[in-house]
Amino acid sequence: MSENITILIVEDDKYILNFISMTLKKEGYGYYVARTVEEAQSLFYANRPDMILLDLGLPDGDGMEVIRNVREVSEIPIIVVSARQEEKEKIEALDAGADDYVTKPFYMGELMARVRVGMRKLGNIRAGETDTVFVKEELLVDYGKRKVTVGGEEVHLTPIEYKILLLLIANQGKVLTHNYIIREIWGYSGEIDAGNLRVFMATLRRKIEKDPADPRFILTEIGVGYRFCE
Repeated sequence: MSENITILIVEDDKYILNFISMTLKKEGYGYYVARTVEEAQSLFYANRPDMILLDLGLPDGDGMEVIRNVREVSEIPIIVVSARQEEKEKIEALDAGADDYVTKPFYMGELMARVRVGMRKLGNIRAGETDTVFVKEELLVDYGKRKVTVGGEEVHLTPIEYKILLLLIANQGKVLTHNYIIREIWGYSGEIDAGNLRVFMATLRRKIEKDPADPRFILTEIGVGYRFCE
């Protein structure tokens, strides 16, 4: 799937940048290089890459700004590659919309495995682009505008909540296990467990269900996971 795939590398460390770019080239990926927040945002809007590998500590600001700005207009995979190891830093990046988080120093084999997971997500995004709007009773999801309405009223979802909803809709009627959802939404990160997932599901239900205690859209399969009603 590497053919015609372009990846934006946002990294100010010359050694790491060369290491990543050489590996991507060897694997057949095209790439763009940015060393600052400003360059990253300019290259993203000008070239619309398929994925972003993003350092957080950049000379002119925080990579978190890139995540938030990209998520306003796109669901492409974003993998953070950062020396920040604090749990709160990882959770903040994932909540802002990053798909995965790799801590420096890292093995290139591990990073490429996560890139391949991101490519699967990219495939799902492209497959869903043929349907621009999803409607189920009073729930409407406009994929093009990244807009969710219930009964005609717009509902604000966080990037993580929106990704969970899209994953459930894409697998309508199928039971998705806790581990599957966690892997698809957060990648290989070990910071999220079934308990954390229940909190996200409860919040999502409060936003889209008329009666969160008796949900009509997101159904619980006790001890297993969740499914979106057919």
